[in-house]
Amino acid sequence: MQLVTIFGGTGFLGRHIVQRLAKEGCSIRVATRRPELAGFLRPCGDVGQIAPVQANVRDEASVRRAVEGADAVINLTGILNERGRQTFYAVHVASAERIARAAADAGVSRLLHVSALGADAASPSEYARSKAAGEDAMREAFPAATIFRPGLVFGPEDDFFNRFASIVRLVPVLPLFFDGLPRLKLDGLFLTPEFDAGTTRFQPVFVGDIAEATHRALDDSAAQGRTYELGGPSVYSYAELMAMVARETGRNALFAPVPFFAADILSRIAQFAPAPPLTPDQVKLLRIDNVVAPDAPGLAALGVEATAAELILPTYLRDHRRGNSESAPAGEV
Repeated sequence: MQLVTIFGGTGFLGRHIVQRLAKEGCSIRVATRRPELAGFLRPCGDVGQIAPVQANVRDEASVRRAVEGADAVINLTGILNERGRQTFYAVHVASAERIARAAADAGVSRLLHVSALGADAASPSEYARSKAAGEDAMREAFPAATIFRPGLVFGPEDDFFNRFASIVRLVPVLPLFFDGLPRLKLDGLFLTPEFDAGTTRFQPVFVGDIAEATHRALDDSAAQGRTYELGGPSVYSYAELMAMVARETGRNALFAPVPFFAADILSRIAQFAPAPPLTPDQVKLLRIDNVVAPDAPGLAALGVEATAAELILPTYLRDHRRGNSESAPAGEV
């Protein structure tokens, strides 16, 4: 039975990967700072199959203990905003290098690192730059590492669709961001503004498809040393995604055009909240298309058929429909 160590296994993506690998009979070691809070993963497998262990990705000794004796290591650690010592560099770069180096020294045969679609050393976003630097650090220490770059990940506990569904449930207004100035259109005797708002493109990928791709990549020697960009079967504008949220929650939402400069100002204030809804770095990301490159290997290269968002979103956004007193569970990032 293969032993797999997973860093970040308690998060949204992690729990799905744990469940998928447990189904294949793998023994799973979930490396986490608070193993006492990871007990919810145990029912994903048989008795003793899933074992949470204490490890802090900033601590070399604990990382080395977590990978000792493992056949494969998966790194899912990541943050969307910085807080204290949890900086983009510390989590995405230094920790990735530490895990890769420990895995190489321990003789681990397979290493899979989950980065992000849009990772780019030249990006205006510090998040995207740190993701690119993390890939470089991972490959330098473990050249045969497999790297996944997923796009916007959706599923029952996601933090994107559930978040906007919660917003429209409380206030029937969804923001659509735009650059520049509105166009003026003559409507009878009046000039009315028109906005090219919400045009940034996304290619959402189902969390279950990433979990399946992870299982296949660990079993496929051809995946070693390769980078896969993981996206769903369709590309949507941001405005289309907001329309899907409104439709699946049964809400008559007002779509409000918001200039990016205003979003940037608001994000500079909101970033100091305990759980900021938007940060300046995320505003930069919202300006950039988040789609798979045409020539990049993706889910199909691993034999996985991408699942359409239209098939999955109704199964959990219905929890936000009018008359339902319970909110959908929040996702972890």
